[in-house]
Amino acid sequence: MERPYILINFAISADGKIGTSSKGPSRFTAPADLERLLSIRERADAILVGRGTLEADEMSMTIPPERHPEKQPLRFVISRSGKFDPSHKVFQTTGGAIHLVVTEASAQVEDIKGTTLHRCSLEEFLSVAKNELGVTNLLCEGGGSLVKDLFALDAVDEINLTIAGHSLIGGKAAPTITGFPGDFLPASRAFQISHFEPTADGELFATWTR
Repeated sequence: MERPYILINFAISADGKIGTSSKGPSRFTAPADLERLLSIRERADAILVGRGTLEADEMSMTIPPERHPEKQPLRFVISRSGKFDPSHKVFQTTGGAIHLVVTEASAQVEDIKGTTLHRCSLEEFLSVAKNELGVTNLLCEGGGSLVKDLFALDAVDEINLTIAGHSLIGGKAAPTITGFPGDFLPASRAFQISHFEPTADGELFATWTR
């Protein structure tokens, strides 16, 4: 499969959770984590998120103008149902071009001004991103179910985690970086640690690469 280099980035609690069962914004890390997030975004040509994560985390998918970015990353939002909310702030915020990806063939999708719609599978869209949209580095910021799909395709090259050793979230309904507990991936994926940085806030920045 021809595709971009794909990074994922998450903050996780000490028990491996990326958020609570209530699916609200996850804000349990120190300010340094936001700085790291923005630094990783600056490496990306595009950001990919699932619709649920976009809404739960109230994302604009941009780099703040005060950082003087060379360019804003393209914004990719993927959904099975295509039930995008036209009033969401991502559609009201200046930034990279927005591409909506709908994977369910029969989904009814409302036209949203200023966006481009793609009806295809995740695997097919990764090829479109590489070959038609010129994306070399693609950053996925969740959610866990989308990342699990990327792992199932063996399409993750780099894992970036902020491990918040000071927090325990717990609960069977709280998601991990591969979504809710369920079936294993079709095969193991081998990575090696390439960066390990404890912080003064009781957190750990770590990176694994293929």
